[in-house]
Amino acid sequence: MSAEENVQMMRRWFQEVWNEGRMQTIHELFSPQGVAHGQESPEAELRGPTEFEAFVKKTRSAFPDMQLAVEDVFATGDKGVLRWSGVMKHTGDAMGMPASGRTVRLRGITLVRFADGKVVESWDNWDQLGMLQQIGAVSPPVAA
Repeated sequence: MSAEENVQMMRRWFQEVWNEGRMQTIHELFSPQGVAHGQESPEAELRGPTEFEAFVKKTRSAFPDMQLAVEDVFATGDKGVLRWSGVMKHTGDAMGMPASGRTVRLRGITLVRFADGKVVESWDNWDQLGMLQQIGAVSPPVAA
């Protein structure tokens, strides 16, 4: 696929999977052998569409109004990078925390590797600590 096709695939993924909750898009675009790194924690790996779908369902049950915006995106060769921001309300259990009713604002970066028209590997780096602070799971640092 061309760099532009890979960019369009990343945009489609964020719109359909994260914003609209379309699980069939995961199975269409994520390779059966695909690996996603860093979703729930920096060391975590999700393998294949079924594991990724379970993660999305769990995340969207905690933040059902999730809206992620693509801020920047580019691709070259078999890789692409997408910088995103998100706004969502915490209305369900997340990471062991009951619903807080608080609005959460996040930022993150996703690096994707493509092969044969599918996502075969991705790495996510997002502000997990900031999210936990915003839902009240972790106290923000106190100024000295």
